[in-house]
Amino acid sequence: MTALNRVPSMMARAGTASALTLAAVGGSVAVPGLAGEASAATLATKALHIAASKKGSPYQYGATGPRRFDCSGLTLYSFKKVGKKLPRTAAQQYNKTRHISASHRRAGDLVFFHSGSSVYHVGIYAGKGRIWHAPKTGAVVRLEKIWTRSVWYGRVS
Repeated sequence: MTALNRVPSMMARAGTASALTLAAVGGSVAVPGLAGEASAATLATKALHIAASKKGSPYQYGATGPRRFDCSGLTLYSFKKVGKKLPRTAAQQYNKTRHISASHRRAGDLVFFHSGSSVYHVGIYAGKGRIWHAPKTGAVVRLEKIWTRSVWYGRVS
């Protein structure tokens, strides 16, 4: 039996055939408890796009926008624009988010850089191991690869 022949029987055993049928005919499936997750994901994606729209804005310590930002100022500004309130500093933002593992991260989640137990930087996860962030004095808001393994992830709810 080829892999192609096994696919339909595996889907039926997994119970996904009816969901695929609904999707094919334009139906939808309501799953209790997921509506909040879906809307949170949409807000996080919008916040990510807002951060990206600030590309090239200069870093300024303590700045919260709309033209200049520090790291937590950029995340605060981006989420505020979609109606989500975050505290001012990276460490306070970490304490306010729902902590998630790297394997569960998704675009729009916050990425917290830490040394030991101290959070010192934050950015917004853009996917593919990259973040939008306001890095440091003399730099601008930019998309950059995550440069260390000393990161934690948080989801704004």
